Amino acid sequence: MATSTRQTNAAAEKPEEMKKHRLLIGGNWAEPSTGKWFESMNPYTARPWALVPRSAKEDINRAVAAAKAAFHDPAWRGLTATARGHLLRKLADLIAADAERLGKIESTDNGKLIAEMAAQVRYIPQWFHYFGGLADKIEGRVIPIDKPGVFNFTREEPLGVVAAITPWNSPLLLATWKLAPALAAGNTVVWKPSEFSSVSALEFGELFERAGFPPGVVNIVTGFGNEVGEALVTHRDVAKVAFTGGDKTGEQVYAMAARGIKHVTLELGGKSANIVFDDAEVEEAVKGVVSGIFAATGQTCIAGSRALIHRPIYEQFVEKLLALAKTAKMGNPLETSTQVGPVTTQPQYQKVLDYIRIAKEEGAVCALGGGPAKRPECGDGWFVEPTIFTGVKPEMRIAQEEVFGPVLSIIPFEDEEEAIRIANDTMYGLAAGVWTTSIRRALTMSERLAAGTVWVNTYRAVSYMSPFGGYKRSGIGRESGIDAIREYLQTKSVWIDTVGKAPNPFVMR
Repeated sequence: MATSTRQTNAAAEKPEEMKKHRLLIGGNWAEPSTGKWFESMNPYTARPWALVPRSAKEDINRAVAAAKAAFHDPAWRGLTATARGHLLRKLADLIAADAERLGKIESTDNGKLIAEMAAQVRYIPQWFHYFGGLADKIEGRVIPIDKPGVFNFTREEPLGVVAAITPWNSPLLLATWKLAPALAAGNTVVWKPSEFSSVSALEFGELFERAGFPPGVVNIVTGFGNEVGEALVTHRDVAKVAFTGGDKTGEQVYAMAARGIKHVTLELGGKSANIVFDDAEVEEAVKGVVSGIFAATGQTCIAGSRALIHRPIYEQFVEKLLALAKTAKMGNPLETSTQVGPVTTQPQYQKVLDYIRIAKEEGAVCALGGGPAKRPECGDGWFVEPTIFTGVKPEMRIAQEEVFGPVLSIIPFEDEEEAIRIANDTMYGLAAGVWTTSIRRALTMSERLAAGTVWVNTYRAVSYMSPFGGYKRSGIGRESGIDAIREYLQTKSVWIDTVGKAPNPFVMR
């Protein structure tokens, strides 16, 4: 796991108003075995605002042991699927009642807009209601087997302890995509949030006890990836790893999990193409392209960071796009009028600026932005101006690599064939957008685009009912929808003799 640049012991002499959080292990709020905490930074002020436990391998061992014990405890294992569903629905109601507070915590911790984070938290209960309802719909089947004298059926059973490792950009939403199906299927969880945005997870943890979940069913351990991530992924009692993050770290997680032949779900990066044809509703497409890259400050795996524009409308479209992007209001993410907030972490802020420099060096034309935002309303935060490059060639690094920031590359294309070729010519395949009024084109493009999600005449739409995941280096497995619960189950085949007379014991039956 990559070494974090924020590994500082901040246990001593901190302001009284800075809350000192604890770990959730076995139903108890515990101090880390290291006796150390680190600062969580507010991206808008670039100052610390909370203290997060700095865990070690010993804490991982305690959390996994608690999850394993809870998995076998009749208090959880003995619940009917219907009873599990009831707990999930009760949790959903508690989240809904606490949504505004949790949204504000999340916005403060990761710098994303309160308008989006509060909306996400208000939407999160739907995942728990959906999977709560799905919990007792998991059914095996009777197989009309070709062998006489036996009865064969299948059971769908939970895997055991699930390690849920979540990123800093949408901490609670992306954790929910793992927690809801994992718990509905009957598993227990050790949740490790990103070291850059752990506060909302620790506050969220209080709701599990209030909902009535038995101790140890959900455990939360915080810390740095290189100190606890490997210990969690490789722990012998972890049956599955569900990870969301960058593809390079995902590759490491995948390799480590392979040592134990573990089940794995990976939701990784993207370099999504937002494709606009000359028959599109141009005004709507302009808004869709802006939404795809500048919403969430571009810090989303589904960011439409490549705008592919049909050449007949290229000049007109770029003009309208620049005009709209220039109006973006930057500033305090806790103000509902703000449209573009800060980059969440200082290392990511520097990474975005490095990619802007690389794009200029490779010959791309900076048509908008192109550097740090020095507006008074941005204060001391890690702000990058919304940036648009024209003159981008598909092979440039800015068009191939995930920036994870408010940086858009515009590339013209001549026809559908070229659009498909450019869109699919990356190592990623998470999402894509198509803007057209032709139903034929919409169907053709959605079939040929190598992406796990294709939006037509919209962008950044997700639902608890629809599967989400990637092609190629964008990941393995699916989250949300009925598909997701299968990721947390294993199938057992049961054979029962109905004759009572054993055949030749030296021959396979």
